[in-house]
Amino acid sequence: MDTGVVVVGAGPTGLMLAGELRLAGADVILLERLPEPTGQSRGLGFTARTMEVFDQRGLLPRFGAFHASTAGHFGGLPLDFGVLDGIHFQANGIPQWRTERVLAEWATELGADIRRGTGLTALTDHGDHVEVATEGPGGAGTLRAAFVVGCDGGQSTVRELAGIAFPGSAATMEMFLADIEGAGLPPRPIGQRVPGGMAMNAPIGDGIDRVIVCERGTAPKRRAEAPPFAEVAAAWRRLTGEDITGATPLWTSSFTDSARQAERYRRGRVFLAGDAAHVHLPAGGQGLNVGVQDAVNLGWKLGAALRRDSPVDLLDTYHDERHPVGARVLMNTQAQGLVYLGGTEVDPLRTVLAELMAFDEVNRHLVAMVSGMEIRYGDVAEDDHPLVGRRVPPVELVVEGRATDPVALLRDAKGVLLGLAGGDKLARVAEGWADRVTFVRATRRSDAGPDPLAGADAVLVRPDGHAAWVAPCAADAAQALERWFGPPTR
Repeated sequence: MDTGVVVVGAGPTGLMLAGELRLAGADVILLERLPEPTGQSRGLGFTARTMEVFDQRGLLPRFGAFHASTAGHFGGLPLDFGVLDGIHFQANGIPQWRTERVLAEWATELGADIRRGTGLTALTDHGDHVEVATEGPGGAGTLRAAFVVGCDGGQSTVRELAGIAFPGSAATMEMFLADIEGAGLPPRPIGQRVPGGMAMNAPIGDGIDRVIVCERGTAPKRRAEAPPFAEVAAAWRRLTGEDITGATPLWTSSFTDSARQAERYRRGRVFLAGDAAHVHLPAGGQGLNVGVQDAVNLGWKLGAALRRDSPVDLLDTYHDERHPVGARVLMNTQAQGLVYLGGTEVDPLRTVLAELMAFDEVNRHLVAMVSGMEIRYGDVAEDDHPLVGRRVPPVELVVEGRATDPVALLRDAKGVLLGLAGGDKLARVAEGWADRVTFVRATRRSDAGPDPLAGADAVLVRPDGHAAWVAPCAADAAQALERWFGPPTR
């Protein structure tokens, strides 16, 4: 084998996966057809759940100062993220190029082999390994790996070569996005609608405006390259009456309301993540976040498979857990597109929805949906602890007299078994998995407020931060450890 895993695509999803694989002890080669990062930034931040993911790997300080906001929206109607107390809020003002740079530096430090200017041209799954053909600066080549993961976007070459169906709805409209300098425009927030479509702009610093424009009734074009700025400016003028032709475009892009999801996230030794697995209207900026979380779910599982210490069906849980999440994102972005981009016929719906969102419970439900806070993996029994299947929140713990939290305990991407009620017997059981799971005897700070761990004697936390088992319950610790981390070391 040339490597354990070939990852295709060096966007946030592929870079996050490369780092996760290295933490799991896997060799990884990351192929990116572009010779250099584009420097473009469709995304300008990330959600609370992605902040937690970055935090558990110690990455947040690398982003420098940023603004954490409680303000969001659903279909252009305001959402208050402050209803979810005690968590990170969404981070604003972080351009995607900075996210990619942080993740690339991290993955490289961990030993990932990132090969820019190298694309994948063919793929063959031989059953016991995958062989890929590449084209790069040195000409054509071949790589052999145990697994291949396509993180190569909505037009994924990996998905096409693997023969994975991509059903869904075709585009009905096209939106333009551009960063422009010197426009001198007044801000147009997302909730401010215009007749005939959508026109939004916001200052993003250094005299630069981010403009997004969409004309209803205009058929989307099949494009091989970015739209010319003249086309963007013409659409903006038709909708707003404002002339931005004198501004300097830094870059332009387009996207559509197409909603598609891969039929399977795994076929044999080939996997899909990020936009290669799901494309949708970028409502609320969920795409980057879902892709990063795909990577964190998959990375430790591939690492375990390569070490040959994983349960036989562990890799199948990637599709089982993440496919429903992707389907939910497609559903909510389609709903937001209808509410925000529809004409006057949806005004009654917008009015009713705005009235409902005034209720805290509705607001909380929608915030959890668009931030990923609602995610709960697995078949959960009725008598299971409320934490089972969910991310363990950053609760305050005391370990050996020092304050910490579960997020900090996940820095090295190993599993964590928290003993919260004594734990001598639990510690002895955990010895068989000490190479994969860290046993930690911890207590809750008595003055730390509401306790999401109330009633829990022990919690088994997966490397991705989700609770796999909470005691007391029917299954004992050894069963839970073997279910998620394979047989004990003899």
